[in-house]
Amino acid sequence: MPRRVLIGFGVDVDAVAGWLGSYGGEDSVSDISRGLYSGEVGVPRLLKLFRKSGIKTTWFIPGHSLETFPEQMAAVRDAGHEMYGLHGYSHENPVSMTPEQQKDILEYTYDLLTVFNNGIPPKGSVAPWWETSAEGTMLLLDKGIEYDHSHMAHDSQAYYLRDQDTWTKINYTAKAEAWMKPLQRGNVTGLVELPANWYLDDLPPMMFIKGSANSHGWVNCRDVEQLWKDTFTYLYREEEDFIFPITIHPDVSGRPHVLLMLERFIEWVNTHENVHWVCMHEMANEFRANNIPPAGARMPRGLDSGNTR
Repeated sequence: MPRRVLIGFGVDVDAVAGWLGSYGGEDSVSDISRGLYSGEVGVPRLLKLFRKSGIKTTWFIPGHSLETFPEQMAAVRDAGHEMYGLHGYSHENPVSMTPEQQKDILEYTYDLLTVFNNGIPPKGSVAPWWETSAEGTMLLLDKGIEYDHSHMAHDSQAYYLRDQDTWTKINYTAKAEAWMKPLQRGNVTGLVELPANWYLDDLPPMMFIKGSANSHGWVNCRDVEQLWKDTFTYLYREEEDFIFPITIHPDVSGRPHVLLMLERFIEWVNTHENVHWVCMHEMANEFRANNIPPAGARMPRGLDSGNTR
């Protein structure tokens, strides 16, 4: 069998929601206008790039973005891109919410996306700001979500997500023996994890956020391009089969200089053999078809441990 290298873009439409939830711009008219740019300018430009390149992508859409930019999101849907992705409502941090709040947002956005996507329910999830809560995995499984793209225990291989790991934090007011304990691994679930990766994310190096000390915004996108190429080159040389999920945002990748970088990167990737541009649900399905979850693993609602669809 020829090798299988699966690469794809996950597009997080943070837009106004990002400034309400994670970026600290909820009181800034200027920052909110940057969110409008994302939905009204960045989204159409990315759709044009993907159409020109002949690739389909996966879109993770906060409920706020779906309801604020219905025409632009309809254009994504009608272009045949995967709209299976949950991403909160206002890009809320799950760690800051109660389990009830998390469940309410999940229920609302799940139904919202299902109706908007002509009855096709979401299959994947990205936690806003890639922060996940202790309750998050069980909530996703109970809702029938089949894959997640928020955790970082690998960078090039999908895996079944483990839930309820525990660890001991340092307590400098106690004796050292109180915290000198290893991490305890929890239970493997049937939720496929497509690993997230800050190094394959356009936002941290190329978007300025006034309230975030580690944001940049003026990093030369050719440096980011080279980082992505070097990562891909190593994996292509050292691993037979691997996945390469990239996270981009219309807020960033809708800018002219970044669009040119994406064009160059796509063309460069296409010079390699056995590389396939796919949506993230395809990555998850291929992993599930070739890897049966451990016996007793908690499965997404509607799936059983032997399901290989």
